[in-house]
Amino acid sequence: MPQHYPFSAVVGSDDMALALILTAVSPSVGGVLIRGEKGTAKSTMVRALTGVLPPIDVVAGDRFSSAPTDRGTETPDGRIPADAPVEQRAVRLVELPIGVSEDRITGSLHLESALSDGVTVFEPGLLARAHRGLLYVDEVNLLHDHVVDLLLDAAAMGRVTVERDGVSVDHAARFVLIGTMNPEEGELRPQLLDRFGLTVEVAAPRDPELRAEVVRRRIAFESDPTGFASSFAADEAALAERIVAARELVDRVPMSPWALATIARVCAGFDVDGMRADIVTARTAAAHAAWQGRARITREDIRVAARMALPHRRRRAPFDAPGLDEDLLERLLGDDDEPDPEPDGDPDTESTDRAETPDGQPGTDGAPEADAPRDADTADAAAPSATDDTRADRGTDTHPDTELDADRGTEESDTRTNAAAPQRPDAEQDPDTVEEADRGDAPAGAPGGVPPGTVASAAGPYRTRLLSVAGTGHGAAGRRSRALTSSGRRIGSGHFTGSDLHLPATIRAAARWQAGRGRPGGLHGGRLLLAPEDLRSAVREGRESNLVLFCVDASGSMAARSRMEQVKTAILSLLLDAYRRRDTVGLVTFRGSGAQVALPPTSSVDIAATRLAELPAGGRTPLAEGLLATAEVLRIERVRDPRRRPLVVVVTDGRATHGPDALARSRAAAAGLASLGTTSVVVDCETGRFRMGLAAELAAQLGAEHVPLGEVTAEGLTDTVRARTHSRSPRNEVA
Repeated sequence: MPQHYPFSAVVGSDDMALALILTAVSPSVGGVLIRGEKGTAKSTMVRALTGVLPPIDVVAGDRFSSAPTDRGTETPDGRIPADAPVEQRAVRLVELPIGVSEDRITGSLHLESALSDGVTVFEPGLLARAHRGLLYVDEVNLLHDHVVDLLLDAAAMGRVTVERDGVSVDHAARFVLIGTMNPEEGELRPQLLDRFGLTVEVAAPRDPELRAEVVRRRIAFESDPTGFASSFAADEAALAERIVAARELVDRVPMSPWALATIARVCAGFDVDGMRADIVTARTAAAHAAWQGRARITREDIRVAARMALPHRRRRAPFDAPGLDEDLLERLLGDDDEPDPEPDGDPDTESTDRAETPDGQPGTDGAPEADAPRDADTADAAAPSATDDTRADRGTDTHPDTELDADRGTEESDTRTNAAAPQRPDAEQDPDTVEEADRGDAPAGAPGGVPPGTVASAAGPYRTRLLSVAGTGHGAAGRRSRALTSSGRRIGSGHFTGSDLHLPATIRAAARWQAGRGRPGGLHGGRLLLAPEDLRSAVREGRESNLVLFCVDASGSMAARSRMEQVKTAILSLLLDAYRRRDTVGLVTFRGSGAQVALPPTSSVDIAATRLAELPAGGRTPLAEGLLATAEVLRIERVRDPRRRPLVVVVTDGRATHGPDALARSRAAAAGLASLGTTSVVVDCETGRFRMGLAAELAAQLGAEHVPLGEVTAEGLTDTVRARTHSRSPRNEVA
């Protein structure tokens, strides 16, 4: 067994270490989610945790890690004898691979026993192995949805039920779930996120001395793992003893009325969803008190618990980063710990003590204190600048939309002023100037001109219509386009892949060879004689995830008439839809004299939303360059991930104004993009009474679906279909 890096040797990750320790002290906390950038010792510390956990007692030889108290109960292997021997072993850390199959997680029929001996034997899965231990998922945000569903069921019930391949069993599966993830690679499904009791953010230290110490220790460990571990053996032993002592104390930490009221006030103040936040915060506060050697919960214990239990549970807008307002937390906690119980004494003395304050002033027993914690809304309104300073100190970016509100208000005021100003008659205007102003490509001082670099903000996202790739793919399981995947309805069989045995197809494949293999005929000819080539796996049809590549026109024509705000809202809504459907997204923008890949394809829809919010508009329209850049991204991604089918969403009004023969070059670029055989959608952003129809022509050139901007919403599409259906009804034709 390889030597793991010692837990106590990790430096610069105090929050992560504390969260893991509190989960070890009180497993009922519910596990830890560790979010952080690459190279921050996330996996190293999780794997080192087992080295400081106390061993557990199990029934000797039991495949399900049954405790001694479980003797006399039933397991899939039968009843555990009441006098079964007991042994002691270390806590297991079971790692769940990203591409694990369903039968490997929950367990399935033991094929060798079924085929060679004709008996049904259950082969336990990884969840059985993780019982009473740690289940670790690295890159947990990349798990397939069907795996997430299995983990949710097991975490909620504490048991695993298997109904497949002629097997019907259930067994205990209580484990501490620990996940690590890099937010740049995509966010976690909300249902699974809520199952983690605690969450912590980790980042590489910025102190040069601390960074140098990290490197020094890592080099020393790689040079001599055993010797390095020995140098920290005393620290590891002391840490293990402290965890054992805290485990013995945690059940004796009372949950006082003051502690419960404070926890409830904090959770309500942050507007968290459900009651799990209150329960987890209470358990974590008790665990922290026990870890500090106290038999009483203090204000500091609740503060530590709230910082870990609430960030991923508070309500926030789509794509907002998790986090807590530290200033608001302090106000909700109040200033004082729980008062000490008053000793029994002279009633007259007690009355006098309650009647006067330490300053000798009359007491205010029963009245609210002047500095009592206020509700969240009042607190926020009273000190907005303190909140902003706190966020800045934490390095948390404010939402770009918030920063733009003031500027947008100024722009809208200017637009109204320009609209109210008298205009020259059309006959007196230069046609080139009129066209230039209508496009929004005019200089800043021209009528209707949009200053280059103008940034508009998006409104709230809405539910969009489903955009999908035609045909049937073979990509990763998702929720967008039809595909042959690892989950879904069974539509046939194929060669055996090592999992998901299709038993009827296997029997049919073997039946025609029975006589040649020496099996007597008739119903009583004995067991079926099978060979490896007879095995068949199920072929299933479900939904796959796709690469949704946005090609966005950010020129001046899009900024005119508040069009960019509508466009950003539509794209933000499509990004939210892509997040829910587990897609990969990319962003190509074009404006001025060229195009750029604002975001290479990534699973992090949050980063795409941030890039979108920061996207400026203005200048001419290099449509050809945008389409060529999109085609180049597709060529690269086809090599990197050939199974993931792309869906190109071109957001434009179809105009091309940059360079010579701009429109002709854009049509040639569209023909080249269409030759790749990619499913495309053109979102037509042209508005107003008089339209040129260039986006519809572009869609025809691309072989793409043409979707007016107003029909991106599911409701907008429904209204349009109803209107068209109504206009074609026989009653209207007669009229």
